[in-house]
Amino acid sequence: MARALPSNKRAIQLAIFIAFELNSLSGFLFGYDIGVISGCLIMPDFVNRFGELGSDGEMFLSSSRQSIITSLLSAGTFVGALGQAFTSDRFGRRGSILIWSAIFTIGVAVQTGTTFSLAQITVGRFIAGLGVGALSAIVPLYNGETAPKALRGTLLVLYQLQIIIGIFLSYILDLATHKIPNSASWRVPVGLQLVWGLILLSGIFFLPESPRHLLGTGREEEARKVVAELNGVPEDDPLVEEIVEELAFGINAENEGGKATWLECFSTRNNLWKRTGNGMMLQFIQQLNGQNFYYYYGDTFFQSAGTELSPYVIQVILGAVSVVGTLPALRLIETWGRRRSLLTGAVLEGACSLIAGLVGHYTLAPSGTPKELLTKTNRAGGDTLIAFAVLHVFSFSIFWGPTPWVYLGESFPLRVRAKSIALGSATNWLWNFLLSFFAPRIAADIGPLILLIFFGMLLFGYIYVYLFIPETKGLSLEEVDEMYRSGVKPWNSASWKPHLTDQLHKEHKESVVVEESEKQSA
Repeated sequence: MARALPSNKRAIQLAIFIAFELNSLSGFLFGYDIGVISGCLIMPDFVNRFGELGSDGEMFLSSSRQSIITSLLSAGTFVGALGQAFTSDRFGRRGSILIWSAIFTIGVAVQTGTTFSLAQITVGRFIAGLGVGALSAIVPLYNGETAPKALRGTLLVLYQLQIIIGIFLSYILDLATHKIPNSASWRVPVGLQLVWGLILLSGIFFLPESPRHLLGTGREEEARKVVAELNGVPEDDPLVEEIVEELAFGINAENEGGKATWLECFSTRNNLWKRTGNGMMLQFIQQLNGQNFYYYYGDTFFQSAGTELSPYVIQVILGAVSVVGTLPALRLIETWGRRRSLLTGAVLEGACSLIAGLVGHYTLAPSGTPKELLTKTNRAGGDTLIAFAVLHVFSFSIFWGPTPWVYLGESFPLRVRAKSIALGSATNWLWNFLLSFFAPRIAADIGPLILLIFFGMLLFGYIYVYLFIPETKGLSLEEVDEMYRSGVKPWNSASWKPHLTDQLHKEHKESVVVEESEKQSA
């Protein structure tokens, strides 16, 4: 039978649906939920409802209450990122997305229905965080297993783009509603998440299950249907047979030795310890790039430059820069590759951190200095710091924002994939929490010099990527597994060629020869 071309109207529609239903909505929820609360914390109605009475008779939201409200999301995301590993293996990738999307929607409903209860809104944040953290791990897992290898990086970058768009739109909505003199000022931006969650819940029924998960659980016929659908060819097409054989070959090799445990993620088998460590390390370095510090405290630096922009406007500016910066990554991730993107990003962001930290330390006026007392040097230094803050955020969005998620989604064999991705995502959320908790205290002591800490981390990141992160561009997940087993040096990995497909073709050819000889002898 002649092989059909792997493209038709249905295949294209399905690819678009996966990209914009799963990536857009789950990524959007991820980013939107992170961004929306920062604006709510300074809205008058929110402060009056969940704050406490000050000595001057005015309601205020103390730093401890702000910490509780914001950090409970991070606590939930950490638990959810680990918890999805159990549901992804037990109920499948598609079923797991459904479960955690429902949990997220419940958490949003709890928050939106709050009147004056601090406990209720924090519990709602925690429940929503469970869903956000789980989806942050499942979506790279699902994309990595479902997308064609030529598009896998682009789809994972699209997920990061939707996170940034979610943050950006939450800032715009905060800006649009913060002057409403009642609870609608914060209920509208928070409650809109119910709409996104319900759309995701309904749309997931139209997505296929991961063919690798189906084969790994012995459901070969279902896997064939999904492979045929994803490639837009009939089920009896030779292309389907070839893809299923290649997947089955890799999965059978992975599954030798029984069911995987959490400890196996750090075993020497197939260099799993190195792969899990790389995924966790990239997430750790990503959180300490310094960009989050600009998001949290950029308004202070902007005010030091003499600007009258409100915190809401500052957030919108940084959000817009992030969105624009992520767009080139959709192409660069497949043209430049993973290693080159990370190395370039470390250099550019490191330079921005170094310059901004030193300029800020030596030229900015002390915090709280009246605007009319700012000198020409203060204003020039502030302008310089603002420029490099924007460049830093822009560079992060192109390189270190999406690439660690792409790498995390394509680096692990099926038997430990859910667990290893869970560990990487949990690392991201753990350091996100630690950064938001400790950064204000450190900045209060050393000011802009905190940016030199991020410079040191980016310098470390460059060295780490060069020595330990191999290039995975253009490889199937099974070929990534083969590359790690081959022991190729990371700095030589860009020129490495896989042999898995050649071996499959050789075995297939030998089996055909044997069958023909048996027929002739009969």
